[in-house]
Amino acid sequence: MSFRKDFVWGAATAAYQVEGAAYEGGKGLSIWDTACENGHFVFNGHTAKVGCDHYHRFREDVALMKKMGLKAYRFSVSWPRLMPHGTGELNPEGVRFYNDLIDALLEAGIEPYMTLFHWDYPYELFLKGGWLNPESPKWFEAYAVNIAKLFSDRVKHFITVNEPQCFIGCGLYQAVHAPFLSCPPEEALLAWHNTLKANGLATRALRANAKGSVQVGLTVATDVLMPATEADKATIVKENFTLRGDNFFSNALFTDPAVLGKYPENLASAFRANFTYDEKDMEIIKCDPDFLGLNIYHGKYITSDGKGGIRDVVPDMNVPFTDMRWPVTPESLYYGPKTYWERYHLPVYITENGVAVSEWLSADKKLHDPARIEYIRSYLEQLRRAASEGVDVRGYFYWSLMDNFEWKEGFSKRFGLVYVDYNTQERTPKDSAAYYAGIIRENGENL
Repeated sequence: MSFRKDFVWGAATAAYQVEGAAYEGGKGLSIWDTACENGHFVFNGHTAKVGCDHYHRFREDVALMKKMGLKAYRFSVSWPRLMPHGTGELNPEGVRFYNDLIDALLEAGIEPYMTLFHWDYPYELFLKGGWLNPESPKWFEAYAVNIAKLFSDRVKHFITVNEPQCFIGCGLYQAVHAPFLSCPPEEALLAWHNTLKANGLATRALRANAKGSVQVGLTVATDVLMPATEADKATIVKENFTLRGDNFFSNALFTDPAVLGKYPENLASAFRANFTYDEKDMEIIKCDPDFLGLNIYHGKYITSDGKGGIRDVVPDMNVPFTDMRWPVTPESLYYGPKTYWERYHLPVYITENGVAVSEWLSADKKLHDPARIEYIRSYLEQLRRAASEGVDVRGYFYWSLMDNFEWKEGFSKRFGLVYVDYNTQERTPKDSAAYYAGIIRENGENL
């Protein structure tokens, strides 16, 4: 058994990372706009004012997707581009842009997978407290209503939020993503709770206002734990969903409430926080997503510590590290989907997986990236292993379609299948783009 015949082969981007046109077309400010303007949060003072200029060049980019044979494109809507103030009126130019993008994708035979929120929070709402404001779930619900009414006649797959682990855990607790705050654990957990409520309300709003049948899911960043020994395999599902310490990347912290309607029992003690909530909120938070999106780049091997806990197993010295200093661990694309499937029995999409490599054009003006090709091959081989064992894996989206603005790393990290010259905006498909095109043609049988 291999990948299903209707397996979705795609690539992904995020609005702020590729669109550019940060101050064009009636768009409002986001927290990433203001963070970039600050000048010291992002590598070398880089900003995404222009980015990859996808806002103006999307037709060229769709043509590249079609040539590659992509079946789907996962992209996000910029909340402040669609609603400049975060609430209230719509921006006609923003509506036009996303309508034109969707129409171009469908004309090219590419299915749009739309993410509502990929970190570019409206700055005006941030000034009102952002995710800490008790009204924030309602703000997001109203945004989702607009999305459904505007686009659900053509878009049939929606992802509500992307990686709350990053925009709450890294943005409001560890101060390494916008808005670069280090809140007390009680405040960070309140923002987390409000995000879960927002996710629940938005999921229902998309379904209630859709112009046809739609699939609504959510995407999480995964901290994949893998067994170091045969003996560790028996407990790997349990360990993957055990909250240890103040770790927003704990796999149970978002999906357990959204799917099962409960937090980990040790939530408050793990964060050493005086955190309480209204139990009735769980009626909003539990939203029965149609699928789970997993963003998986790496994992870590663990073993029993002999005392009822676990310990990390130090990687072999020969394990390669990416340009992000992440270990290359292909088995994470086996154990990640497998453990989520065994816990929740929901269809799984790999909504992000990819690698940043230090690279530049060769003398022949091409980009030869054998390391990326081997990364894709080895990870997909493990994903196929999961599928062959009965895990309901519906699709794979390589991150990213093109090189882009990598948040606080600016333009210093290149994940793309397509090389982007940020001075000229010229696009050059890499060798990996052709390799991925071949995988798509063969539905992964040629790995």
